[in-house]
Amino acid sequence: MIYFQVKTPLGFFVSTTRAYWNRIITLKHPSMRGSEDNVQKTLSYPDEIRRSRQDKNVLLFYKRYGSIFICVVIRWHNNRGFIITTYKTTKIKEGESIWQK
Repeated sequence: MIYFQVKTPLGFFVSTTRAYWNRIITLKHPSMRGSEDNVQKTLSYPDEIRRSRQDKNVLLFYKRYGSIFICVVIRWHNNRGFIITTYKTTKIKEGESIWQK
């Protein structure tokens, strides 16, 4: 069951299930607990979108919140996206920039 779904500036939707979101906030990045709104804003209104250097179907969405960025990593397939993970960072990773605000 879909927990949330948002449209990106690239024109496709990204979604996650409640079960997968719980996996992210319990096992992968507990610091993201309670950040659902910021994750959705990062996907809808990013500052920058980059393509992964290792996988052309993986995109990284970045948005600045004060002194940090939230990065939402998604896998894109058949014009749909699914969240792989999300985390807070102080810098944008290398990779091809495909969209900027």
